[in-house]
Amino acid sequence: MASARHVVVSTGSGTGQAQSFYESHLTETFKSLGFKEDEHFFVHFTKSENTITELTKDVFLPAANRGAVLSIILLSGDGGVVDIINAILTSPRGPDFASPEITLLPLGTGNALANSLGITADDSMELSKLMQGQSKALSIFRTSFSPGSRLLIHEGSGEAELYDHHGNPTVWGAVVCSWGMHASLVADSDTAEYRKHGVERFQMAAKAALYPEDGSPPHKYRGQVSVLRGSEWHELSEKEHAYVLATFVSNLEKNFTISPASKPLDGKLRLIQFGPMSGDEVMKVMTEAYNKGKHVEDDRVRYEEIDGLRIAFDDSQEDGRWRRICVDGKIIRVESGGWVEVTKEDAHVIDIVCNSEHA
Repeated sequence: MASARHVVVSTGSGTGQAQSFYESHLTETFKSLGFKEDEHFFVHFTKSENTITELTKDVFLPAANRGAVLSIILLSGDGGVVDIINAILTSPRGPDFASPEITLLPLGTGNALANSLGITADDSMELSKLMQGQSKALSIFRTSFSPGSRLLIHEGSGEAELYDHHGNPTVWGAVVCSWGMHASLVADSDTAEYRKHGVERFQMAAKAALYPEDGSPPHKYRGQVSVLRGSEWHELSEKEHAYVLATFVSNLEKNFTISPASKPLDGKLRLIQFGPMSGDEVMKVMTEAYNKGKHVEDDRVRYEEIDGLRIAFDDSQEDGRWRRICVDGKIIRVESGGWVEVTKEDAHVIDIVCNSEHA
């Protein structure tokens, strides 16, 4: 069936530059290609954090279920991609379902997916070249939670229920699932005040977490971490942690190489984990991630390919701040004594366009 082209402008992503980027760059590209709005492409501006989910369920998915191959140009961060994935996987798909093809123009904060796909390699994003690039299936993972887990919304001041998948609250992701320092700094910096600073917001929040005002050492996250290798789960000996992160991608920021062995779209999940350290020691380890991922050479850092990750939270973690999980920028708080489990998802629901050398 003939394809349709849609442009989604996530007005609230990153530092709020998506709309101006569309008006100053993308419209000129479309003109040069002879495209006319409402004839060759349709534009959608987000009005709330639910807009992309609603668009997917109301517009994109019905067309995809009829076999239409949609081309979606997404001016967003990683969150927009994740919203589309979750909207599709929480809705019925028909036998003629055709995976939408997404061209991601990174207007978010970290832009881990775009950075890892090489889209931001030269800062120009080479729009016309990217739009004619090759596409591949995007690897995704399923994150299941113990009952009672809630999605935190409105800068952490509100809660929302998660989709119930076989009796467990569930979120799907394509980039990262984390607990510990990474999840905390993403959650703590997700405010209008922090977002003004762009990617710097993460480093600002990290310093606040590593050097508490009362002079105490960084928090020790307590819980049983297990990894899946093949079909068997193996418990890690460590019971206290500073950083636990599973990812498909290489770069969380353009120069922050969290997983140097990761290749674009190879579908391999990797774990980065280390235990409690002083603020200075954690800062030193994470600074090496900006040195082409040299932190994984530190003997204190566990780095390995895994097939799944499970965290059972220690009941002593009374404060909900220490039970926050980050899934591609979304923050989920688990109940005291609860758990989270990450496994690869077999479903193929979207394709993503990347530069030819990454396809």
